[in-house]
Amino acid sequence: MAMISIENLTFSYPTSADPVFDNVSFRIDTNWKLGFIGRNGKGKTTLLRLLLGSYPYRGKIESPVEFIYFPHPVEDKTKSTTEILREIAPEAEEWQLRRELSALGVRESALLRPFASLSGGEQTKVLLAALFSEESRFPLIDEPTNHLDADARSDVAAYLARKKGFILVSHDRRFLDGCVDHILSLNRATLEVQSGNYSSWQENFERRQKYESTQNERLHKDIARLKTAAQRSSGWADRVEASKIGAADKGFIGHKSAKMMKRAKSIQARQQRAIKEKTTLLKDAERTDALKLRPLTYRRDLLVSLKGVAPVYSRSPITSPVSLEIRAGERVFLDGKNGSGKSSILRLLLNHPIDHTGSVEIGSGLIISYVPQSASSLNGTLSAFAKENRIDESLFKTILRKMDFSRPQLEKDMQDFSQGQKKKVLLAKSLCEQAHLYIWDEPLNYIDLYSRVQIERLIAEFSPTMLLVEHDAAFREAIATKVIHL
Repeated sequence: MAMISIENLTFSYPTSADPVFDNVSFRIDTNWKLGFIGRNGKGKTTLLRLLLGSYPYRGKIESPVEFIYFPHPVEDKTKSTTEILREIAPEAEEWQLRRELSALGVRESALLRPFASLSGGEQTKVLLAALFSEESRFPLIDEPTNHLDADARSDVAAYLARKKGFILVSHDRRFLDGCVDHILSLNRATLEVQSGNYSSWQENFERRQKYESTQNERLHKDIARLKTAAQRSSGWADRVEASKIGAADKGFIGHKSAKMMKRAKSIQARQQRAIKEKTTLLKDAERTDALKLRPLTYRRDLLVSLKGVAPVYSRSPITSPVSLEIRAGERVFLDGKNGSGKSSILRLLLNHPIDHTGSVEIGSGLIISYVPQSASSLNGTLSAFAKENRIDESLFKTILRKMDFSRPQLEKDMQDFSQGQKKKVLLAKSLCEQAHLYIWDEPLNYIDLYSRVQIERLIAEFSPTMLLVEHDAAFREAIATKVIHL
């Protein structure tokens, strides 16, 4: 059994006075399949970078293994897949590479193709195969499910479940349950390691929070009662002490006063112990404030109709013809493999000039709010973004605060946000907009677990009409009213 040991790890970025980690200590076994969870922007990727030695830090990191990171940056995607694999895993034998690719369902013909010609899912699988082809290195896997379709997520989860020894950052609940045996949780105030999958961790976390909430309520009442009792005993002692003036038996009264004062001090000591105990509770409590949405009501029940529609590229349809209707209150999911035309169909409804078969009918005067897949291009201030998109800045920032943005973050340049925080900016923009139809293209990429549940509850409460592409199975099962398979 080999252990990776982190002792008194302290780190902060030069541009920030607040530490990302402050005297953090924990140990993990190199055989564990470790799921790493936590809020967006709290330091998950930073910790992986610290393990890689990318930043200077205080404290100690001791590891018997060399680390390797996913996603490995591919600078020249015109190279063949074989060349890319050789760059990432130069010591791997060809049979090892082919073994890992086969286990992930990637055809050998992909080795001869330019890396750029592979689908997003195939590229992800190739990079994962490179990670595990050299058994001497310990993989650090940072959000591999983004842009993977449901089938590919299932393939990758099954692949990882057969491996041993990795750290996996993911926000997909089903994916984590399918492939990890330990959870590393970056909480509000602590970092903890627990045996089991995500569901068992969540159950234990909620049980502990419920217990601590009950204890907190009891201690709060005890502190109030003890404070009143201490004031009463102190008052009695003062009055008895005052009664010594002119009294015949000052010794008796003095003894009584001292006894009252001792009682008051005892009560105060108990009160301080209760306060100290109270401060240890609920440090990691996660509060998710309810979000709100103001969807518009369309004058007709039918908002959108597609008949025999297939996007056409290079004169060929890229999917079988799709026919669907979107009616008021429906939440329609488009499901299919990467490259099957889901995003193209969404863009058709946004009047993008895409060749297609069939007919697209959009209700007259229909107002659409759109969340695109990528948020990587965001930069500048949130205030300028709100002004550019003609949304209420105060409401916009209030929504971001409810989605776990701190006040200092609201003043930062968006290019310094994590990918999850950038995606929250796009979601918050959409929630500020009153629309008849909300079209969201993979809205949960990089979004943390707590915010996913928060968005589920919002949709369940306000029942907006929606068309979505999203591969998170738990999210889809929670809110979909109709699934269209491409």
